[in-house]
Amino acid sequence: MQHHRRWAYCLGPQMRLMWPGYSQEARYDFRAVSSGFTMAEILIVMAIIAIAAMIVIPMMGSAASMQLQSAANMIAADLEYAKSMAISRSQTFSVVFDTTGESYRIENQNGNVIGHPVKKGFDYVIELHDAGLDKVDIANVNFDASNTIKFDYIGSPYNGGGTALNNGVITLQAGGVTMTVTVEPVTGFILVTD
Repeated sequence: MQHHRRWAYCLGPQMRLMWPGYSQEARYDFRAVSSGFTMAEILIVMAIIAIAAMIVIPMMGSAASMQLQSAANMIAADLEYAKSMAISRSQTFSVVFDTTGESYRIENQNGNVIGHPVKKGFDYVIELHDAGLDKVDIANVNFDASNTIKFDYIGSPYNGGGTALNNGVITLQAGGVTMTVTVEPVTGFILVTD
């Protein structure tokens, strides 16, 4: 019956009166022709937009925090590499940090920069800004007031002056977020913390 009312309304005024099942009241029957959105449809769309916003907005600020996490993990891995080189070669290996250049390098016991194990023909010098970590800054390096940490043949850490390490902390910053890489005295255990 509603289908007939819709067609009847599309016809001229004389034809509407002759159409079976048509009445004047049908002109004002809004149930016959539905247009617009229901409240349920609007609420569903608003819920979808809210969920999308909750996913997208945190991701906008996470580029710096992702770079920060990557830099901290990379520094921790390179410290572990220097320690393992010291143990496997029974020699002292050092990691020297440059906070102004946002870089660090690994040196052998003679003070020469070692070759990079993956990038053949290149020295083991890591510059954070060239490594795709341009949002990360090395805020502070403190190995008993030195910017150098050394590992001996059993992996024990020493400061740049050659005495046993008491405190070893590297502080990284990006986008107002700080992370630290800590080297434990005696064991040389390396820990990354927020």
